Amino acid sequence: MIRRPQLRPSGGDDGDDVARNLRTARMEAFSDGVFAIAITLLVLEISLPEDESIGHGLLTLWPSYVAYVTSFLTIGGVWLSHTLITEYLSSADAILLRLNLALLLMVSFLPFPSRLLAESMNDTEDARIVAPFYGLVLLALGILVSAMWRYGVRAGLVRPDADDIEVRSIGRRLSPALGFYVVSIAIGLLLPRLAPLLYMAIAVYVLVPIASGYRRTWT
Repeated sequence: MIRRPQLRPSGGDDGDDVARNLRTARMEAFSDGVFAIAITLLVLEISLPEDESIGHGLLTLWPSYVAYVTSFLTIGGVWLSHTLITEYLSSADAILLRLNLALLLMVSFLPFPSRLLAESMNDTEDARIVAPFYGLVLLALGILVSAMWRYGVRAGLVRPDADDIEVRSIGRRLSPALGFYVVSIAIGLLLPRLAPLLYMAIAVYVLVPIASGYRRTWT
């Protein structure tokens, strides 16, 4: 049974005021700003090597291109998932806001492991450390997205007019790749140069069902 939001009285003591649910508008606006900044920082991590011609330098930057595209697609998928979640929420509470902050913490952190991934692609030993580390960050993002939705459903924050079957379907679509991340992290320990391509494939895989969920939601 999907819990529905309960109307809270406008009066009461301080405990009632603290417990009152909040609108999601400020959470959405703040989150969109963090997503935009994180995506912008990704491209700022790409720079030409010193003492090389432009042509050769652009070619040697291929690890940076791989890391950039993978992280861009991942953040894009998280943003689409986040927007889908907030579209179905009627309100937010203190716990959901903190889960949202934890998600933004990982989103804003992603440019750092992206740079490490690009710098380590030509060193197998370093890559064996960085590729799984990068994958753990992506796995944490996926877990937090799923946790936000599942908590919102359990806490009764979903819109009253949302269909129960569709609510359950969204829960399944928001966490399809967690197992794939675990497998890719393990592969990264053995074949670190393959791991970024696996992470990119997962990001594309996540984007497709989320986009279809968008069409079903807003058409």
